[in-house]
Amino acid sequence: MSKTSNLQHLFLCVGISFLLSFSQKTNASSDNPTIRIVFINTVKGNKIVLNDSVYVNPFNETYTISKLRYYVTNVSLQAEHNVFKEKNSYHLIDESKEETQVITFSLPPGIYSCVNFLLGVDSLHNVSGAQTNDLDPAKDMFWTWNSGYVMAKMEGNSPASKLVNNKFEFHIGGFSGPYNVLKEIHLYFPGKKISFEEGENYTIIINADINTWWQHPHDIKISEHANITSPGINAKNMSDNYAGMFHIEKIIR
Repeated sequence: MSKTSNLQHLFLCVGISFLLSFSQKTNASSDNPTIRIVFINTVKGNKIVLNDSVYVNPFNETYTISKLRYYVTNVSLQAEHNVFKEKNSYHLIDESKEETQVITFSLPPGIYSCVNFLLGVDSLHNVSGAQTNDLDPAKDMFWTWNSGYVMAKMEGNSPASKLVNNKFEFHIGGFSGPYNVLKEIHLYFPGKKISFEEGENYTIIINADINTWWQHPHDIKISEHANITSPGINAKNMSDNYAGMFHIEKIIR
């Protein structure tokens, strides 16, 4: 399949309703431009399907995904002379829930060049105890007040795994010290800066390639590391890999 065909398939998978009116977390006047950031989790250009599709990682290990979640927080957009920061910016992207994959807000009109966010939950909120909304411990993304949040989670099955029922589990966390997995992500708009104008709606499509979890800069084979569920060097290495999974696919007006 050509790259163009892959992209067309990708956008069809998203669906019209996926790109339209999500009202969550909007916090500015209606005259300001409305921005929707849509996260599409893919492998090799195809939107992932939980518990169904079989994927192949760079080490020729096949795998299926049963659970995929990660935190996108402290979202901001860089303008020419200032930075817009979304208020209360804590989002849990969950592949099993379409509504979580869209972040919506309005911002002042202007010329913007990139989207920034923290991949994970900042250190302050890791030690703030029980919280609400997407930071609620009931979301199953929180260990203890000492270990803090799971910043990203992927579970599934692979014949390469030596665990019971060929499971693999990656619960990546750690917010301080040498094994800090927090990642600052900066995504520049493709080709040029964008003028966001009053009263207009814009959709920023961000592709997250899940196959990056396995490689670059570190080789992580399921056959050798099928269980990474505590802070440490393996979690740090996997976070170094998946920090490169994002790119802006397209901006739609």
